[in-house]
Amino acid sequence: MLEKIILGTYTKRESQGIYEITLDSSNGKLTNLTHTITATNPTFVGRAINNCLYTVGTIEGKGGMLAYKPTEDMHYDLLNAVTDDGASPCYVGIDNDRQLVFGANYHKGQVTSYKINSDGSITLADTVQHIGQGPHENQTSAHAHYADLTPDKRLVACDLGTDTVYTYDVTLDGKLTEIATFKATPGTGPRHLVFHPTNQVAYLFGELANTVTVLSYDVQTGTFTEKQTLSTLPTDFKGFSGGAAIRISNDGRFVYVSNRGHNSIAVFETKNEGNTLELIQLISSEGDFPRDFDLNKTEEFLIVSHQNSDNLTVFTRNAKTGCLELKEKDIYAPECVCTYFVN
Repeated sequence: MLEKIILGTYTKRESQGIYEITLDSSNGKLTNLTHTITATNPTFVGRAINNCLYTVGTIEGKGGMLAYKPTEDMHYDLLNAVTDDGASPCYVGIDNDRQLVFGANYHKGQVTSYKINSDGSITLADTVQHIGQGPHENQTSAHAHYADLTPDKRLVACDLGTDTVYTYDVTLDGKLTEIATFKATPGTGPRHLVFHPTNQVAYLFGELANTVTVLSYDVQTGTFTEKQTLSTLPTDFKGFSGGAAIRISNDGRFVYVSNRGHNSIAVFETKNEGNTLELIQLISSEGDFPRDFDLNKTEEFLIVSHQNSDNLTVFTRNAKTGCLELKEKDIYAPECVCTYFVN
């Protein structure tokens, strides 16, 4: 089966915007890298049920959220862009039920919501400003890094700068109301999180502390409670590393994270109905600065994108053990920082 991967990138060196590449899941081969959208720093993407693509990016010096409609020739036309002075967001979340798009803006410390119009274009619905700081040098102000849905369709936002995870109620027209906050250990730098598919548990990746924290989630109140925290790095590692992406297998048995600097993928097995984790593998990502990765539809393969070395790595995944094995490491993809399967 052929599976399409959309690649978001920085455009500081060689990249021209958004690319697509095809995975043949019968043999794990990546082929046919194609430049599909010319854009400035489209570093994160998401696709809605209407097949429109929503990306962060910059237009005429202003950052914001962009809406694209697919064309018959497998490219995209820009529908509209909602931009403002300053940097663009760094994350895209999609709410198909309420026809909303969510953004998290690292530089501004803001969470935004956008209403998807009937033609696929977007309109700004709400903006929430985070306030605060932490002890790390990268925590002088709020830095929202993630905004996406909980299993019960609330919005959860991770803020690296304030060491806080925020829970919001969301109306049909995209208005956000804060209902709960979780304070991580100072200096954690919450970046992204994933939910267990069947249990009320989430896994929070701390970029600055290089940790995964197991959180129980209360659907009645929207609150999180810490259960366990584990390092994603070897105990003897002394260099720089920052946590990046986190994924969980569909069966909820394995959690995967990428370490930028150590340049590795850490594999954890879930225990006790997901309430604890155990590190079972730490494998080189075979590139420099593994910003993002994703599992294909069958979860036979894990594809890692590297921001600095301009390459994609293909790993095969053992469904029983969760462990990874290198298959291919030299697939060119310039400045890639987002790996998004659309099948």
